[in-house]
Amino acid sequence: MTISPGNELALVRAAHVAAVVMWIGGVAFVTTVLLPAVRRGQPPSQRLAAFLRVEGGFAWQARITVLIAGASGYWLVHRLQLWDRFALAEYWWMHAMVAVWAVFALMLFVIEPLFLHRALERARRPERAFRAMEVLHWLLLTISLVTVAGAVAGSHGLS
Repeated sequence: MTISPGNELALVRAAHVAAVVMWIGGVAFVTTVLLPAVRRGQPPSQRLAAFLRVEGGFAWQARITVLIAGASGYWLVHRLQLWDRFALAEYWWMHAMVAVWAVFALMLFVIEPLFLHRALERARRPERAFRAMEVLHWLLLTISLVTVAGAVAGSHGLS
C-alpha cells in the first residue's frame, strides 16, 4: 500500500494532534481532577504518597505521547521545511511548542525518574512538597494551554 504525500502529511498531523490531546489532556486531568481529589480525600501528611501511587499509572502514557508529539512535530517541520519560522517572532508559538515539549521531555525522562521521585518519597515535609507539585502542575498546564491556543490560531493564519 502506498500513501500519497498529502495523506502522509494528514496522518502525521493527526498523530501529532492526537498525541498532544492525550498528553496535555492528561496534564489537565491530573491538575484539575486528581490533585484536588487527593487534597480533599487525604490528610496533609498523606497527600503526597497518595498522589505518587496514582500518578505512576499516568507516567507511561505521558512518556509515550510526548515521544509521539515530539517525533511527529520534528517530522512535520522537516518535511514541510518550516525551519525558517524559528527565526521569525510572529511564529512565537513554534518556539513555545518546542519549549513546552522540552520541559516535559526533561521532566518525564530525566528529572522524575532520576531525581524527583526519590526526593519526593524522602520529603521531610510532604504537605509542602505536595503543594509545590500542585503549583507546578498549574503553571505547566497554563503554559501548555496558552501554547496550544497560540499554535492552533497561528497555524490557521492568526499572527
